[in-house]
Amino acid sequence: MEDLIHSWVAPLPLPVLFVIIVIALYILAKGADLLVDEAVALSKLWGLPTVVIGATIVSLGTTLPEAAVSVAAAIQGSPGLALGNAVGSIITDCGLILGLAAVLKPLPLDRAIVNRQGWIQVAAGVALILFTLPWSNLGSMFSKGGHLPQWAGIVLVAGLFAYLYFSIRSARLGVAPVGVDLVDAASPEDAEKRSRMRTLGLLFLGIALVVLSAQVLIPSVQVSAIRLGVPEAVIAATLVALGTSLPEMVTALNAVRKGHGELAVGNVIGADILNVLFVAGVSAAVTPGGLIADPRFFRLLFPGMLALLIAFRIGIFFQRTHLTRAFGLVLIVLYAVIVGTSYFV
Repeated sequence: MEDLIHSWVAPLPLPVLFVIIVIALYILAKGADLLVDEAVALSKLWGLPTVVIGATIVSLGTTLPEAAVSVAAAIQGSPGLALGNAVGSIITDCGLILGLAAVLKPLPLDRAIVNRQGWIQVAAGVALILFTLPWSNLGSMFSKGGHLPQWAGIVLVAGLFAYLYFSIRSARLGVAPVGVDLVDAASPEDAEKRSRMRTLGLLFLGIALVVLSAQVLIPSVQVSAIRLGVPEAVIAATLVALGTSLPEMVTALNAVRKGHGELAVGNVIGADILNVLFVAGVSAAVTPGGLIADPRFFRLLFPGMLALLIAFRIGIFFQRTHLTRAFGLVLIVLYAVIVGTSYFV
């Protein structure tokens, strides 16, 4: 199927390819939204606690677009796109999305959650870089790049299960887990009225929309990158990462608008953790050769990711109760500098 889609998009003019990319990204985001909503409704029908639903199905659901794109890219032989999307999504979440949310309204900080989970966020980013470094010849990272091997992907996936266990355990103890997205799910009374078959049907429709749109998106991005002479890793870290982060962006901005800014902060932290453990981890684990990180990752993308994660931690240290609008502007500027520089480095 991949070859068929590639042969279909290859001869198309560049403007048509851009339109296809935009449509595919939109369908990807809408499919993920549908998947999350129906998974929540189905879990309510099955009688699962809401806190457990949020800690597992919902947080995984909003990172599904990134995972679908990266895993499909890895399987189709585009490791730069797979890893670039994961790293780019962290840059987008921590820079653009959190920055926009803070500019919209100062974000209250839950110190217990931020201090506990925020360090997991940083540790996940550092672990990704350490696994990717060419340890046999560190001096070659800026000229030849590195490699995220399959065994490291398996380790990250194991970390994913540990993180989910940690979140579920926190939920059972009555602590709101990071990664819980703000979903306008139906009340238990409304959920009982819904047909199980209808809910299952919509759930599978959401999965199909995510998978199929990802299948169309990958070759469209590849062909566009070749036409423009831009490395696909850079395209993945900007356009694709922004598109697949739309669920997190909508969630964060809706949380702020509804007066739940602390959920916006928690959502970004959780999404960053899952981008490493779920997106990059699964993509590397399903690929025998692992994921290739070209030199641009070490020249810009990894340093940019670390800069944003560290800036976030510094901001939390100095702004103990709220992330201010001024701090949000700092994050947006950092994001703009990283994205702008990525096209020239």
